[in-house]
Amino acid sequence: MLAIIKTGGKQYRVAPGDKIKIDPPASLREILQAKKIEKPEGEEISFNDVLLIEKDKNIEIGTPYIEKAKVLGKILKQGKAPKIIIFKYKPKTRYKKKTGHRQLFTEIEITKIINNH
Repeated sequence: MLAIIKTGGKQYRVAPGDKIKIDPPASLREILQAKKIEKPEGEEISFNDVLLIEKDKNIEIGTPYIEKAKVLGKILKQGKAPKIIIFKYKPKTRYKKKTGHRQLFTEIEITKIINNH
């Protein structure tokens, strides 16, 4: 059994037992940057925007979402990805700029796909 879900403006192909890394929600991103509370690792999360479900060679496609279908998961880890270096340079103008970026992520393990059709 597999499903395609939409979260954070991206689509993911998931099956029970899969581990995916997604962008955290905006409110959680602000909390992590401010470091005000502990990270909610181990909490359950559900995705209600299910676009497609495949079970036993039967495919159900939503218009755009499948009603009464959801994917359940558990938050395993939240943190920052390795640093990426951004270097801008323009020749003959003495312009150069070096910055770095670390993308926040939430690692989720998919536990169950529910289709109450």
